[in-house]
Amino acid sequence: MSFFDDGEETAPRAPAKTPRPRGGTGGGQQRPRPRRAQHGDGPHPADQHTLMVRRRVAAGVGVVLLIVIILIVNGCLKSQKQQALKDYNRNVGQIARESDERVSRPFFATLSGAGAKSALNVEVQVDQLRILAQSLANRANGLSVPGGMSGAQHDFTLTQNLRVEGLTKVAALLPTALGAQGKQANALIAGDMEIFLASDVIYSQRVGPLIQQTLSANGIHGLATAPSRFLPNLGWLDPTTVESRITGKAATSAPVTGNHGSALKGVSVGTNTLEAEPTLNHVHGGSNPTFTVQVENSGEFSETNVKANLAVTAGGKQITASHLIEKTEPGKTVSVDIPVTGVPLGAASKIEVKVEGVPGENDLENNKGTFLTVFEK
Repeated sequence: MSFFDDGEETAPRAPAKTPRPRGGTGGGQQRPRPRRAQHGDGPHPADQHTLMVRRRVAAGVGVVLLIVIILIVNGCLKSQKQQALKDYNRNVGQIARESDERVSRPFFATLSGAGAKSALNVEVQVDQLRILAQSLANRANGLSVPGGMSGAQHDFTLTQNLRVEGLTKVAALLPTALGAQGKQANALIAGDMEIFLASDVIYSQRVGPLIQQTLSANGIHGLATAPSRFLPNLGWLDPTTVESRITGKAATSAPVTGNHGSALKGVSVGTNTLEAEPTLNHVHGGSNPTFTVQVENSGEFSETNVKANLAVTAGGKQITASHLIEKTEPGKTVSVDIPVTGVPLGAASKIEVKVEGVPGENDLENNKGTFLTVFEK
């Protein structure tokens, strides 16, 4: 018996507590630790739905903005194109008017009665007009041509070049025409006048219609193209008439006895027949109207070179134009078109039309008419 034995049964001791391993190794089963939530494990399903909605809204806004930007850009491009077409139409009209007013009118005024003028002065004046016509042709060739106007541009430059060609040929013939062999030269000049007629036909039948066609195709309506007429009348195509006009020595004879006369039968603008004052007429169509004047031969004989004059007074300015009728027959009415440009819109205009008396005509009261008109778009 050991020192600690006292004769009683000793109670058994509890086994020593085994220390818990720290490294997760060793004997004994380790209880798993509770897992902590991690930020990178993904959003809640509700957050995922919100994110998708926001993405879809952002995409929709982006598409709308893209469409708006495209529409704005297309609108700007269309506006720019329309403005370019309008500018081209305006520039063509300006050159055409300068050709008529600054070249044609002084040219034929110089030729009329040239035989009684200084031959040197006549030749110098015609040559200066030829130089001016060349500058207009150069301006026409240098125009900025928008898309769709290439055909009109080709024909427009052709009209201006033809006018330069005609002036050059006439200028070369003038020394002979004003000299001893004038008859032969005048016949050649009459032939060269056909060049001016060709330019007028090309302008009226090609340039103007092609410009209007392109304007209409691009949504531009009601914008007129200025008319142009270089050759004042067809009398310049006749050698005898050319000779008489240049030399001023046409035979004159007393008119045949009997009734001679003309009468103004009516004036209209488009489909609008103008009523004489005091009626106030309203005409739509813009500021560049074309007046149709009806002239009747009220006499018993054929008449030549019957001139109809027209004046428009409005807004403190007066616009004049005229047309020479080569021939009228007794009892028949001739309709002639007289275009004018720049009539003020919305203002009362006074239109005065007068047919000049023919040789032997005594009563001129029925040769004239006055009309009050308001021109609108």
